[in-house]
Amino acid sequence: MLPDIREATPADIDAAVATLQAAFIDYPLTRHTLPDDGHPERLAEFQRLLLTDIGLPHGRIWVSSDHSAVAMWTTPATDAAAFAALGPRLGELAGDRAAAASAVEQVLAPHRPATPTWFLSTVGVHPASQGRGLGRAVIEPGLRAADAENATAYLETALESNVRRYERFGFTVTAEVALPDNGPTAWTMHRPPQ
Repeated sequence: MLPDIREATPADIDAAVATLQAAFIDYPLTRHTLPDDGHPERLAEFQRLLLTDIGLPHGRIWVSSDHSAVAMWTTPATDAAAFAALGPRLGELAGDRAAAASAVEQVLAPHRPATPTWFLSTVGVHPASQGRGLGRAVIEPGLRAADAENATAYLETALESNVRRYERFGFTVTAEVALPDNGPTAWTMHRPPQ
């Protein structure tokens, strides 16, 4: 039986960060944009910033009651200035990979929707809990919310194996992008309102 899925509160953040850190520890994009030096700590801080400075105040976050799965969305109401305010701290976390991280943002930006969008910013299932349907369980509330607003859903992934998973939700690939500085390939995916 799956744990309950609910919206996150500040009390969930530490456990959610631990799950995302475990889920993303070898993810090609964060390996490319965060240094090897202190990588686990930088990754955890990056995810914490997303959740506390963007997700809680400006987006929506769903977690499983056991904290083994997390999904964070930005919404059409998310203030872009919130991301800009994080710039200096994100640059510090990127360290000697800051130029690579900036180049990734520049090359992906033209593929991002210009219309009101629900953006699946981060989603992860703890490796010990994968394969049980928890990813689907924490993603679906965001898709329902996007559909209720008649808004497009959007995501980016740097794992080809994820493409088929997201296609099952109704996403389609809109671009396959070779990331600069010998980075991985990224796929941008859109899902029209259902």
